[in-house]
Amino acid sequence: MVSIGYFLACEEFGPDELVRQAGLAQEAGFQRLWISDHFHPWTDEQGHSPFVWSVIGALSQATTLPVMTAVTCPTFRMHPAIVAHAAATAAVQLKGGFTLGVGSGEALNEHILGRHWPPAPVRLEMLEEAVAVIRALHRGERTTFRGAHYTVEEARLYTLPEQPVPISVSAFGPHAARVAGRIGDAFCTVSPNARLVRAYRESGGRGAVQGGMKVCWAPTEEEGVETAHRLWATELLPGQLPSTLTRPQDFAAASSLVTREAVAGKMPCGPDPERYRARVQEFADAGFDELFVQQIGPRQDEFFRVWRDEVLPAFHGA
Repeated sequence: MVSIGYFLACEEFGPDELVRQAGLAQEAGFQRLWISDHFHPWTDEQGHSPFVWSVIGALSQATTLPVMTAVTCPTFRMHPAIVAHAAATAAVQLKGGFTLGVGSGEALNEHILGRHWPPAPVRLEMLEEAVAVIRALHRGERTTFRGAHYTVEEARLYTLPEQPVPISVSAFGPHAARVAGRIGDAFCTVSPNARLVRAYRESGGRGAVQGGMKVCWAPTEEEGVETAHRLWATELLPGQLPSTLTRPQDFAAASSLVTREAVAGKMPCGPDPERYRARVQEFADAGFDELFVQQIGPRQDEFFRVWRDEVLPAFHGA
């Protein structure tokens, strides 16, 4: 049976509201939390981008749910040694209930330091090396590392959880899914794609398969689609656009080509709980172990009431 968590959107809400939503999620019966890690929102309309590690510290004092970043890029904006440091502290604060989700990143967030943005194969190579650096530091040993992309000199982390922080690797294609199977403790993606699950498993992946999905509960389908289109049309941009555009205004311009009908076909919207149950079941049928649901827009309280009463019991029991 798929375990359902809540996806906290740092692009759409400030830190206090994210902490409030985490409390609502726990009260409603969600079993875990994802939280995005962005320097910029995808568009100015979304309007927020708090520093995720500060928010995680606050979450550790406000909820007992396990937390995972979805996802951190440990290769450009932050050196992997610094990510290792942050993740270890988060795991201590969350009493071991922290997973570091990692991915190869988007130029939107990572170009800010002025470094060249390489093609996807190079970014995956950098990610694999970064994970090796993080794992070395999480063993608590004094670490010197000289790789093709990163150097660490005589570094040691002194504040560590009892067990090394699990690392979940994000993938949207078969090659990246195979990398996740080779280097990750888990695998995460955002569509119920059984082919990616097979690629992960066949490459040695034995950990949890984790998915994320967006919904927009609203009293009418029309309102839900309008809100989802206004805030998250970016979700339907094709190909390499999401990883190569550099500015929120570029995403807004590209998203102007995404229709409301396309958004309605991608994201369940409106008041009907059966549509949400059916979408969750798609992930379960594709072999996912965990699913994280993000409610788009301001109707957070209504969303949590509906999911508590009419969606979660179908998967977690009454």
